[in-house]
Amino acid sequence: MMRSMYSAVSGLKTHQTKMDVIGNNIANVNTVAFKSSSVVFQDVLYQMTSNASGANAATGTGGVNAKQIGLGVTTGATNLSITTSGAAETTGRAFDIRLSDQSTTNFFVVNNGSENLFTRAGSFYVDGAGNLCMTSTGYTVMGWQVDPTTGNIKKDTVSALRVMQTSNLTSAPEATTQANVSGIIDKNDKDVLSDNGLVKTLTFFDNLGYSYTARFAMKSTGTDGKYTVELEKILNSDGTTFYDPETSKVDLSDIFGAKTTNATLGTYSQVQSGYYYDSASNKFYVGSDANGTEISWNQATNSFTDGKNPATTYSLKQVYGIPDAMVSKIANKQATAAIANGTLTISGDVTDYAIDFSTKDGTFTGVGARTSNNKTNSVTLNMSKLGNNPTQFDDITIDFSGLKDANNGGKSTAVMSTGSIDDGVTGKGKKLGAMIGISIDNNGLITGIYDNGNKETLGQIAVAQFANASGLEKVGENCYRTTLNSGEFDGIGDEISADGSSMTSGELEMSNVDLSTEFTQMIITQRGFQANSRIITTSDTLLEELVNLKR
Repeated sequence: MMRSMYSAVSGLKTHQTKMDVIGNNIANVNTVAFKSSSVVFQDVLYQMTSNASGANAATGTGGVNAKQIGLGVTTGATNLSITTSGAAETTGRAFDIRLSDQSTTNFFVVNNGSENLFTRAGSFYVDGAGNLCMTSTGYTVMGWQVDPTTGNIKKDTVSALRVMQTSNLTSAPEATTQANVSGIIDKNDKDVLSDNGLVKTLTFFDNLGYSYTARFAMKSTGTDGKYTVELEKILNSDGTTFYDPETSKVDLSDIFGAKTTNATLGTYSQVQSGYYYDSASNKFYVGSDANGTEISWNQATNSFTDGKNPATTYSLKQVYGIPDAMVSKIANKQATAAIANGTLTISGDVTDYAIDFSTKDGTFTGVGARTSNNKTNSVTLNMSKLGNNPTQFDDITIDFSGLKDANNGGKSTAVMSTGSIDDGVTGKGKKLGAMIGISIDNNGLITGIYDNGNKETLGQIAVAQFANASGLEKVGENCYRTTLNSGEFDGIGDEISADGSSMTSGELEMSNVDLSTEFTQMIITQRGFQANSRIITTSDTLLEELVNLKR
C-alpha cells in the first residue's frame, strides 16, 4: 500500500520539475535569443513480484508473464529547443545582429576573460577600448583579424574584435593622378574672348592629403575650333599662392605645356579715345585728329613720347588700352611690344596647350603643343618637377576629351574635375579620412566607412558550429558552454556563409518560447500534479480503514 504513496510523491516531484521548466520558459518569453526547454518523463524501477515462466510441454501448460509493480516516475531529460530560431525583431541598431541558419545552428563566439562561450544573442556595442562586446555582459565578440600584409581577412585562431583603435580611426590619403575636363566651350563667351580667358579651377590632393587649387585659363585664338589652355597659378588650401609662374624659380614649361618662343600674345589696332592714328602719314597724335600733339613710339621705353616735350610720355595702356596682365608681362620682360602700321603686337614665350575641335560638329580632336600635329586626349601637370619637396606629389594627367565646342548662347559650361573621365573615381585623390561609421554585412565582415570615401575591412565575425548543438550547457547570461556531448570548438570557427547562412544587421533574434504551448503544458502539468496528490489522499484513506480494523 505504501508503494502507491511513494509513486505519487515521485509524480509530484517530477511534475513540479516540469512546472519549474515551464515557469522559466514563460519568464524568458522576451529574453533575446532565449531557447525554450521541455521535460521528458520516464518511469523508474519496478518491483518483481513474480518472475516469468516458460511453457511446459510435459504438463501441457503455457508460459506466465512476469508480475511487476512500478515505483513511480522521474525526469528522463530536459530537452533544449536550440535549433528552432526565434522571430526577428527589428531594432535599427547597426550592432544588433541576427543569425539566420540555413542547415546548421550557428553561434557567436564570445570571451568572458577566461574562456570562450557561445551565444545567439547578437546585441553588441563598441566599448571604450574599441572592442565589439555584448551589451548585457561586456564579453568580447571573437572573430578574425585583417592580415596587415595583404589587407584580407586571415582565418586564424579567433581573437577579440577591436574594431575601433588608433590605427583604423583614419584612412590614408591618396594623391590625385587623374583629372578631366567636360562640358561646352562657346566661342562667343565673353570670358573666352577676354585677355584673362575663361578661368577654371582644379582642386587636387598630394600624398599627405593636403589640397591645392590649380587655376587655368581657356582662351580663344580667334580661329574657329581652336583654343588654348594655360596654367595661371597654384594656390594652397587657405588661398595663399603655392606656385606662380611669374615669380617662381621653376620654369612653367617644366610643369605645364610646351614652350612656344616669340608667340603672339595679342594684337591691338584700335587706339583709345583721346588719341589718333593717321594711317596716311603713319603718325600718332594726342587728340581726335591730326591737329593734335604728335607723339612717337619709343621701342626702348615701350612708351610714346611728346616730340616738343620729351619728358611727357604716354603708356601703351593709355594709347591702346592693353590689359594689366600685358602691362605686367612687358614690364617683367616676359613680353615685347612692337608697332607697325599702327598695329601693336605683343610677343613673348608662352607655355600653354592648344585645344582643337572639329569645325564640322564641334567634337574634340586633340590637345597638345601649338606647333605640333601629334595631339592626344590629355596633357600632364608635372607636379613632381614643381620643387618644394616634390615627392609629396604625383603627376596629374588631365583628359580633355569630354570637352565640346558648341553654341550655348554665349555661355560656356566647361568644368574641371579630378578622377578618370570614365568613372570619375579612379585617380581622384583623397584627403586623410576620419572614420564616420561601421557596417557589418551578411557574412559578418566589418567595414569602416571614412569621410574621404574610403571603406576598409576591420575584421570578420566568426561563428561556431557543433555536431550536437542541443548538447551545449546553459551557463546563464544567454551563453552556452561546450560539453562532452556537444562536440568541441576548434578555436578557429567558421564563416557563416559556408552553408548559406547569414547575419542580418539591425535585427535581433527573439525568444522561441510559444506561450500557447506553454499554457497548454501548464494545464496538463497542473492536472497531473493534482491527480498524484489524490493518490496520496486515497492511499491515506485506505490506511485509515486498516487502522480502524482494530475496533
